[in-house]
Amino acid sequence: MNFALSEEQEAVRKLVRAFVDREINPYIQEWDANGYFEPNILKRLAELQLMGVCVPEKYGGAGMDYNTLAIVCEELERGDTAFRTAVSVHTGLNSMTLLQWGNEFQKEKYLTPQARGQKIGAFGLTEPNAGSDVAAMVTTARKDGDHYILNGQKTWISLCDLADHFLIFAKTDPDKRHAGISCFIVERTFPGVSTRAIKGKLGIRAGNTGEVFLEDVHVPAENRLGEEGEGFKIAMSALDNGRFTVAAGACGLINACLEASVKYCHERKTFGKEIGRHQLVQQMIAKMAVNLDISRLLVFRSGWLKNQGKRNTRETSMAKWFACDAAFDAANDAVQIHGAYGYSNEYPVERYLRNSKAPVIYEGTREIHTIMQGEYALGYRTDKKLNKMLPSWPFED
Repeated sequence: MNFALSEEQEAVRKLVRAFVDREINPYIQEWDANGYFEPNILKRLAELQLMGVCVPEKYGGAGMDYNTLAIVCEELERGDTAFRTAVSVHTGLNSMTLLQWGNEFQKEKYLTPQARGQKIGAFGLTEPNAGSDVAAMVTTARKDGDHYILNGQKTWISLCDLADHFLIFAKTDPDKRHAGISCFIVERTFPGVSTRAIKGKLGIRAGNTGEVFLEDVHVPAENRLGEEGEGFKIAMSALDNGRFTVAAGACGLINACLEASVKYCHERKTFGKEIGRHQLVQQMIAKMAVNLDISRLLVFRSGWLKNQGKRNTRETSMAKWFACDAAFDAANDAVQIHGAYGYSNEYPVERYLRNSKAPVIYEGTREIHTIMQGEYALGYRTDKKLNKMLPSWPFED
């Protein structure tokens, strides 16, 4: 086992950290307060080749390994969850799904401009009455000649107002539940596509999240991703990639809480000494430190399996579950350490706490992941090789 990052990975970490300190941290309090997503951040990430960091160079990406994507996500969330979420959705859920399941025509038309950051991708699975129960979706796709006609609604879609391309999951055979779901590449410019942002969120206020409406949208048959009825498998493999980036981002949030808390512990004095000298404060700091290391190790194990071209559903689920819970705990303790000041936006920890809640819910609630891990441990759940696997790294020319 080698626990050291490569020179390239260390360079990427320094690059993204400097980017966050220069272009996100000075402005994020204002963006968060105003519920404003700054689109130029995505343009700058594209200029740095970070929107397709783990996409092969032949498709316009940087060709780096999957753990480099984890590093990018960790450092972005150290700034704010909104921008890690953007990369999670664009790269993890959309582009990596195209890389795994798309044919050459689809990769050239959609993946390549996304990897270059010229186009933005989003992911449409969740519906008002279909979250954890994916088979409950009611969006339909009816075949009509050389097109499919899509009708339905998706909700809690990140980048809904910014994305150029959506991966939309719909029922091609409503009677077959999971086996009746298919996946389609839908362009924003297709007639009948509209979006609306969701306001009043508890956290990730600097991110764009909303609904996608599909009204008699004619989608060319060539835009179906995979075969009819493969949509559920495609969605679950996409979530393996999305959950991986979410877990990596949670490491960044734990690190941000730790950095802010350590700084405050040295500044604030009570009873004649720094509050860091108090043992119960040390206990909270120690928990952040150990959970950061555990979370990183779980994430990098999942990334290693991805690099090997192996199934990693169990390992990624465990990383997402543990790291997101740990990030929530770290943010809660960070507010406690800051005392009354932690309750105001004078310090960033109140934003960390608000932001930390959503990842415990999306891309599989902690309850879903708890059940999954129990079933794996009991032998009730096993993973088989998929028809199409994510390519191993190093990528072939």
